[in-house]
Amino acid sequence: MTVSAITMNDLAVNIAGVELKNPVITASGTFNSGKEYSHLIGLNKLGAITTKGVSHKPWPGNPPPRTAETYGGMLNAVGLQNPGAKAFIQEDLPFLSQYNTKVIVNLCGKTEEEYINVVRDFEGITGVDLFELNISCPNIEAGGMAMGTDPKMTEHITRQVKKHTNIPVIVKLSPNVTDIATIAKAAEAGGADGISLINTILGMKIDIHRRQPLLGNKLGGLSGPAIKPIALRMVYQVAKAVNLPIIGMGGISTGEDAIEFIIAGATAVAVGMANFSNPQATMDIVTGINTYMNMYNIQNINDIRGIIQ
Repeated sequence: MTVSAITMNDLAVNIAGVELKNPVITASGTFNSGKEYSHLIGLNKLGAITTKGVSHKPWPGNPPPRTAETYGGMLNAVGLQNPGAKAFIQEDLPFLSQYNTKVIVNLCGKTEEEYINVVRDFEGITGVDLFELNISCPNIEAGGMAMGTDPKMTEHITRQVKKHTNIPVIVKLSPNVTDIATIAKAAEAGGADGISLINTILGMKIDIHRRQPLLGNKLGGLSGPAIKPIALRMVYQVAKAVNLPIIGMGGISTGEDAIEFIIAGATAVAVGMANFSNPQATMDIVTGINTYMNMYNIQNINDIRGIIQ
């Protein structure tokens, strides 16, 4: 297909009442708040930007080393380091407000009180379209994955956060569970407006010369192409279990990867590790989706969402 033959199709998708111009989103923790990528890609061309995790008070993160390459991916144990909600609201939101791109703020906490406090930090603040409730980070000792692997706690924390905001809440799920559908149903029961999955898979790497774990935190979250089949399977299972929009993520590097997730049931896709190796990855994926739609004469991206039984 020649470039002149390519036409732009309808890539718009709707997540909890928020319309995105296309289904390509950045994954939390891989794009900061977009400033570092703004000279490399057109931020206005993204469906949405998901920020790095924001907590009520500043978090120092984990000791170094924090990242390690692995076959087909990488391990990270950053530990959600961030300067806190006040600094984010003063410094990052004004930057993001310059762009015609939806903003998803990833929220993190170690206790129920911390999650509620960080939501309250955004009361009366404009410029946030969606919250992504991070109850699935494997790199912190309390909160995070400890909440997201328990159905009762998932339902409870979702319900409590929903009480304190009118902004739609997307709950980010951990893959480090036996039955992902049960956790997704618990989030739905708690009032979630959507689901995002998967967060990283708990892993480890050992330096055989020092005979010590390579990461300062010992364990870290595995991301990248190696986890894509697991992520795809879980998105498919969750799409069959709940009636909520889904943001699929996990090893998405190409337009073809994104199409797989959409066919499996995802409304949108988030691009993570691929941003590190190819800063143009999100733009390439938008183009790849459009090329695929032209190839098969698909005018609306929503026509192929969740079409497999």
